[in-house]
Amino acid sequence: MTTTPRRARAPRQSDVARLAGVSQSAVSRVIGGDTDAARIPEATVRRIQDAIKELGYVPNPTARKLRTGRNRLLGVHTFEAVFPRAREDFYFEFLLGIEERAEEIDHDLVLFTSTGGSDGRRRVYRDGVNRLNVADGAVLLGVAADRAELARLEADGYPFVHIGRREVPGTRITCVVPDYESAAAAIVDRLADLGHERVAYLRAGIEEESYADRRRGYESAVARRGLRDLSPARPGLEDGALDAAWLDAVAAGEVTAVVADAEWLAHPLAEQLATRGLTVPRDVSVAVLEGVAPDAAVRWDCLQIPRREVGRLAIDTLVGMLDEPGEPVADVLVECVVVDGETVAAPPAGPAAPTKGNPG
Repeated sequence: MTTTPRRARAPRQSDVARLAGVSQSAVSRVIGGDTDAARIPEATVRRIQDAIKELGYVPNPTARKLRTGRNRLLGVHTFEAVFPRAREDFYFEFLLGIEERAEEIDHDLVLFTSTGGSDGRRRVYRDGVNRLNVADGAVLLGVAADRAELARLEADGYPFVHIGRREVPGTRITCVVPDYESAAAAIVDRLADLGHERVAYLRAGIEEESYADRRRGYESAVARRGLRDLSPARPGLEDGALDAAWLDAVAAGEVTAVVADAEWLAHPLAEQLATRGLTVPRDVSVAVLEGVAPDAAVRWDCLQIPRREVGRLAIDTLVGMLDEPGEPVADVLVECVVVDGETVAAPPAGPAAPTKGNPG
């Protein structure tokens, strides 16, 4: 019977010490960055480093954490399966920024992907244990964040940063937040500068903080510029159709510009206006409050989230929390870019349309 040779064990600090001809404590101090020349001569440090390289020794992060409190491992966790299946995945750029910045500051990343429960939900805690504890701290992202777990992490004192604003009653969560509110207001300002006075907002019907920020930016700018808001009473799509009464009001000239939460709302808007004889932007201007791919069929005027920069700032914020534990950390607001497209123009010339009440 043929037996498979046992895999050789990983090299240990004692192996490094033996090869370098030094004590194990000297190896431990060099690995921990304590290379004070008064205690460890430079020649000894070089011998230890050469032995580490020759043996392929990798420090045990758990042991290092017990000794120093830090192991230079940063976690990345999501509450849903959002890791990229393709380069166009929404989260891909966030992850690129996270990886780039961690590498620049000599930290390793731990990607937590096996924390799903039997119900399909991704959890931080399993059997009462925080599975992120192997890392010094973690960056969390994903729309379906479990607020109860965020509150528990904060109460436990585990350092983490959430990408995207998250509100948890009774708990303050440190977040790196794309500034949707200012970008939405800037888009409304541009419409007002072009001469639009009667505008409307198409809501996606998603009750998340990022969408609330968009709406707040729109509403504040409309009030500040003295515009008339003629948004539909029924938000979103119903069986693929927008509010018919509101579309008729737009076709009658009561609305000259529309701001949509998402591209998937802007497309049916343009199509259903076309059935009423209107085109974008000749008759109605349309802007979208999300990024649009460069190869999109329509070059919508839109806002662009600097996702890679958000990922990089999330790492910087997390490391700042680790460097100064216990110190309050402010949220980081990241400016979004307003991108000119081909769907916004001055309102059509002619007499002003009658202004009625909300057409919805």
